[in-house]
Amino acid sequence: MAKRRRYANPMALLGLSPMIATAVGVFVICIIYSIVLSFTNSRLLPSFDFIGWQQYERLWTTQRWLVSVRNIWLFGVLSIGFNMIFGYLLAVFMDQRIKAEDTFRTIFLYPFAMSLVVTGLVWQWIMDPNLGLQAAMNNFGFENFRFSPLTNETTAIYGVIVAGVWNGVGVTMAILLAGLRGVDEEVWKAARVDGIPPWKTYLFIVLPMMRGAFVTAFVLQCVGVVRVFDLIIAMTQGGPGIATQMPAVFVIQHITGRSNVGLGMAAAAMMLLPIMILVGLQQFFAWRSRRKSVSATTVAEALPQGQGVAAK
Repeated sequence: MAKRRRYANPMALLGLSPMIATAVGVFVICIIYSIVLSFTNSRLLPSFDFIGWQQYERLWTTQRWLVSVRNIWLFGVLSIGFNMIFGYLLAVFMDQRIKAEDTFRTIFLYPFAMSLVVTGLVWQWIMDPNLGLQAAMNNFGFENFRFSPLTNETTAIYGVIVAGVWNGVGVTMAILLAGLRGVDEEVWKAARVDGIPPWKTYLFIVLPMMRGAFVTAFVLQCVGVVRVFDLIIAMTQGGPGIATQMPAVFVIQHITGRSNVGLGMAAAAMMLLPIMILVGLQQFFAWRSRRKSVSATTVAEALPQGQGVAAK
């Protein structure tokens, strides 16, 4: 019956055909084409002069790329970690049924709705020693106050991380808040009856039940980290020096500015790899969860009616 319903409406497939054609034509074919070019000696324009793995060997001996990989790991670990922590804390705060909840939700989500270019420019201004926070504090009489992380090669990446957290924490809060609102009310009642403090309920009971919401927020943040470009260009242009260089910046610079399409495509292929691994892991765990659910249902149905109820 389920299979009959699945294939009973060909008009639905017809309606989805433009989206399917776009996904296959734009995404799949372009990805394959990019990977093919990564094995060529393409310079200013694409060519099919195949040179094997030389572009990848050259890529992993390029200092700019190695710095980019180090930066993306640092940026990813810290920004995702802070986004998940602060996002959950904000979700818990919003779950208290506070007054003007819609207003607070709009305020928290506003940074995510802004362009990353605008976000970068705002934080560049805040961290500018001549215009931002340092200048304001100096004008108030705190002449020894210093806050200019973007001018120092050691601290510039942390300034970018602050802007990234500010941009992403709101959408993480919204996803986790939806997960919190989906928890059965009986769980809260049982915790109150047992005398469990609210903070322990949120941390040890509700948190493990929100695995789906956390995975969704985590994957969304990971994809955003891998393709971060606008924020870097707006704030630092990859500098000072190459201190805030990122893989996406490396790819664009080599394809457009340095006329090295082959090396840029090799870097783009390496950027695609972690996303494919994350999506593959997400699908694997979802498949395993569905399989366990189906197995449990099958066992319950196979038992006699009384035993099936007892098993439940």
